[in-house]
Amino acid sequence: MPEIVDRPVDPAAFERLRAGGLAPALARLYAARGVSGPADLATGLADLAPPGRLDGAARAATLLADASEAGERLLIVADYDADGATACAVGLRALRAMGAAVDFLVPDRFRFGYGLTPEIVRLAAGREPRLLVTVDNGIASVEGVAEANRLGMRVLVTDHHLPGAARPDAACIVNPNQAGCGFPSKHLAGVGVIFYVMTALRAELRRRGRLADGGPNLAALLDLVALGTVADVVRLDPNNRILVAQGLARLRAGAACEGIRALMSVAGREPRRATAYDLGFVVGPRLNAAGRLDDMTVGIACLATDDPALARDLAGRLDRLNRERREIEADMQASALALLAEVDAGSGCSLTVHRPGWHPGVVGLLASRLKDRFHRPVFAFADDEGGRLKGSGRSIAGLHLRDALDLVAKREPGLLERFGGHAAAAGLTLAPGGLGAFASAFEAVAREWLSPADLAQRIETDGALAPGEITLGFADDLRGRVWGQGFPEPRFRGRFRVLAQRVMAERHCRLTLEAEGRRFAAVRFGEPGPFPEAIEAVYRLDVNEYGGAATLQLVVEHWAGAGPV
Repeated sequence: MPEIVDRPVDPAAFERLRAGGLAPALARLYAARGVSGPADLATGLADLAPPGRLDGAARAATLLADASEAGERLLIVADYDADGATACAVGLRALRAMGAAVDFLVPDRFRFGYGLTPEIVRLAAGREPRLLVTVDNGIASVEGVAEANRLGMRVLVTDHHLPGAARPDAACIVNPNQAGCGFPSKHLAGVGVIFYVMTALRAELRRRGRLADGGPNLAALLDLVALGTVADVVRLDPNNRILVAQGLARLRAGAACEGIRALMSVAGREPRRATAYDLGFVVGPRLNAAGRLDDMTVGIACLATDDPALARDLAGRLDRLNRERREIEADMQASALALLAEVDAGSGCSLTVHRPGWHPGVVGLLASRLKDRFHRPVFAFADDEGGRLKGSGRSIAGLHLRDALDLVAKREPGLLERFGGHAAAAGLTLAPGGLGAFASAFEAVAREWLSPADLAQRIETDGALAPGEITLGFADDLRGRVWGQGFPEPRFRGRFRVLAQRVMAERHCRLTLEAEGRRFAAVRFGEPGPFPEAIEAVYRLDVNEYGGAATLQLVVEHWAGAGPV
């Protein structure tokens, strides 16, 4: 059973937040998330870290401005996930608005793999660009950049992934995680990096007198920046929270791009009530489905068009792909759980799984589901060409996944043909016949780095609410704020009597709960019951909108039987 713990609250920060005018309940939530005072809650564009602090942004602006003035062709080479797609759309929209001749290319992940590979460079050369601009990739593309240089193309790398031991010989690199960069937000997504480069470019073109009326309003791109930031599950530090808050404000005001509006529409979501949840769990998966099963060109085209009819058509295609992705993922998860039933998953510190026929575009999602279920770092593998295996991993706190792969590569030379990623997510390609050796080496690293406390599953909450604090107004207030990775949405704990329960759609349960004489509508997804007379619940506050009316609803995320209430 998971251990339920309350997040500690810094009392000094709590008092400062209260003195700044925040209600006690909100002050407690923010103080428990490391917010030290009212200034950390700023959401204005003026509060963003300035582009001048992002190392390489000014050089990138000069490179782009020179290329644009010379009439050179630019080609954006994008990644095939939601961050890469939104980053590509930001680059396309901004560069075109500032007069550049620019197109894009996104690798087919099944043919070319990840990043600016030599094969992709040779494919790009057929379009005769003079400058390649990578978005959300490139920091590890040493061979690809060398091939571009050999073919007479310069490369501007914009990325946020952790650098490897070797640095590509690019004309310019912009990455907040490269050595010597003093940018205060090391958690910028790839779309955040290219957004900053575009702001630096606009400033450079203004300095040169090349933009009439000051150039485009780049704030209009913040809906895309918010989508990519949330969908890539980067930490929502203060700078990222500003980007997301500004993007959500545009979405709620009806000022989002046609593609995001269409993706919200096919999902049955109302833009004026949009939250970070909609970006991460509604729009993001539909966009990612193209990169997982088909070609992210469809997703980028959806985000780049201003034609409402085309956006609706492309969003419909993405929605159908997402439905297919869900079916594939469900089958793979059932297959993986059957495989794990043959072993004691809790006896090790990691999980490595593979079955012939698994879809290479969905193994990352499978790894994420298994990580959540077993609270272990997981790698899931699909078959690749020539007997190789292509894997995607997800990790728990305590094990930095990319660093773990780096150590495996040093201990087992030649086993990993390529790898890269973050602390929480990474990918790799294994040499033929290397699965067993990898599983053993990865398990050895996990045993060295993870303590028993790391492997014990814990559910963090924000403590108990008094029944009088469980209100529709408080739920609506929370929904309008920015929560996400590293800044989790509030969860509360409480003891309730179960007055009524009803199975919904065969898989869920609607509940009527009671505490201290007050009744609350609740729902438990993925579990039809039955539930006992009393439960200890971990829940979040939600607003249920139906038939034009908004009502309070508790979403039960974990429960255990309790004594009499």
